[in-house]
Amino acid sequence: MTAPSRPPLRLVLCDDERMVRTALRVILEAEPDLEVVGEAATGAEAVPLVRSLAPDVVLMDVRMPEIDGIRATEQILATMPEPPRIVVVTTFENDAYVYDALRAGASGFLLKRADPDELIGAVRLVARGDSLLFPAAVRSLAAAQAPRTRPGAAPWVSRLTEREADVLRLMATGLSNHEMSERLGVGPQTVKTHVAAVLTKTGSRDRTQAVIAAYEGGFVMKKS
Repeated sequence: MTAPSRPPLRLVLCDDERMVRTALRVILEAEPDLEVVGEAATGAEAVPLVRSLAPDVVLMDVRMPEIDGIRATEQILATMPEPPRIVVVTTFENDAYVYDALRAGASGFLLKRADPDELIGAVRLVARGDSLLFPAAVRSLAAAQAPRTRPGAAPWVSRLTEREADVLRLMATGLSNHEMSERLGVGPQTVKTHVAAVLTKTGSRDRTQAVIAAYEGGFVMKKS
């Protein structure tokens, strides 16, 4: 007996350029497990649309009229009991808008020049609860906002165990769980447990926010 197939992931596209939305729709709907259920041209349209449709993933342009992607992300995540995963889309890597969106709770970001495979892979990745972390780019964004002199440590720093501190430092360099497992000489499940503890203690929704917390909390310092 054939197992029932899973329903497709439901997506909402938010971008003020119709051609961009059309291109994204064509790419995504070519995949049998992806379905675009709505589109918005402004942040003001995006917020009520996402609330009503409750999609799995939202692709959110950072810069839109009326309400930008950052404010829209904040409003969606603050008002929905089970919010979707949000991926912000931008033209430039080094963009303070992207950093603010990640701080607001977005699961990661994509560049508009990303190829179709990257786009499709990103949607599937965040839908299963992972963060879309591009290590070099996130480090650059986070470090650009971090103080050059060490501030008073955030309260959560003292609550980290020695091993959890090691894991957070490695997370800030962009290592995967598998890479951290090899570096620390422990099993993947042990690393996963430490990562979960780090997310809890830093108050982070995912790895991306944990890296940002590491910089802003004075745990990882910006290089001169």
